[in-house]
Amino acid sequence: MRVFLDNAATTPLDPEVIAAMTDAMQNLPGNPSSIHKEGRTARTAIEEARKTIANILNVSIGEIFFTSGGTESNNTALKCAVRDLGVERIISVKTEHHAVLHTLDCLKKHNGTEVVYLNIDNRGKVDLEHLENLLQDSETKTLVSIMHSNNEIGTLNDLARISEICEENNAYFHTDTVQTVGYFPLDFDKIKVSFATGSAHKFYGPKGIGFLYINNDNLIKPFIDGGAQERNMRGGTENIYGIIGMGKALQKAVDNMEVRMAYLHDLRTYLMQKLTENFEDVRFNGDYDGNFHPKVLSVSFPPSAKAEMMLFNLDISGISASGGSACSSGIDVGSHVLAAVGEGAGRATIRFSFSHHNTKEEMDYLTEKLRKCTPVKVAAAV
Repeated sequence: MRVFLDNAATTPLDPEVIAAMTDAMQNLPGNPSSIHKEGRTARTAIEEARKTIANILNVSIGEIFFTSGGTESNNTALKCAVRDLGVERIISVKTEHHAVLHTLDCLKKHNGTEVVYLNIDNRGKVDLEHLENLLQDSETKTLVSIMHSNNEIGTLNDLARISEICEENNAYFHTDTVQTVGYFPLDFDKIKVSFATGSAHKFYGPKGIGFLYINNDNLIKPFIDGGAQERNMRGGTENIYGIIGMGKALQKAVDNMEVRMAYLHDLRTYLMQKLTENFEDVRFNGDYDGNFHPKVLSVSFPPSAKAEMMLFNLDISGISASGGSACSSGIDVGSHVLAAVGEGAGRATIRFSFSHHNTKEEMDYLTEKLRKCTPVKVAAAV
């Protein structure tokens, strides 16, 4: 028996997405940049997917650009904002994904960009008063980069309020929405952002394809040169099958959003109850009972002789989970997110992340296997 509880790292391909991609592989042989019939047919399919994504985000078709995924999209937004929009300062948070943090390190080192990190509390919530003060106290051209949901601890940020603060202070706003596209309604006509990123494999689409939303007010130049694809914004032949798969996956995610999210809430609550009932000194990281993503549950277990082997032992038992982000090539260097929120040293933290495919029976199986890995509660004396 295998139980996959690492859906924040990636999600399995939906069968309907596989079917749409297979059909495209069989019937769309043309290069979408070609002017003959095969090329025009391929181009039409790409533009239909772009229209689907644009409609879901309530933006214009010309504001959606296809990329290889969230990392490229984040790099493009941040680096091009500095290069082309004259941004001299970026305000962000130390709990951002490495696709943002490492890009900021690069910009600081090679471009002299000022990087300022906001205060956060021990649940990972951003200090918005600090953000307001930073923007009000300086006339430096600034971009604010804050993700919607943290990928490790699930804490949600208030995009609407952050957008208002940025708009009031003439700052650009970039948000990494990789974990929330397809899970939460996102209306970028109402919530003003300069850039937003998404990645298909987080909502049951294929790996290696994503998008970047660029507000029409922001005129940037290509990040990848070499061709006139994506309306001169990204050189390289389009990933037709990936684009079609992403459009199909996102439409299905949105169509089933309410049902899926209710299911995730229920499943997450059930596991929290099971863990609290069965284990000593179990804790939950992030804004776990406040403003959170129901897809993610970060659990902290007390120090024990078996703590360092918990993930390994779970894997041996058929359970896939993670200690945090899965974007470090399998190397466990410690979580920068947990360090930023002050999670206690020596404790073992596991991120369980769910899909609508998981069941309560699987949560029971997980609890059973965890009982062999960490101290359990002793029944109270009668």
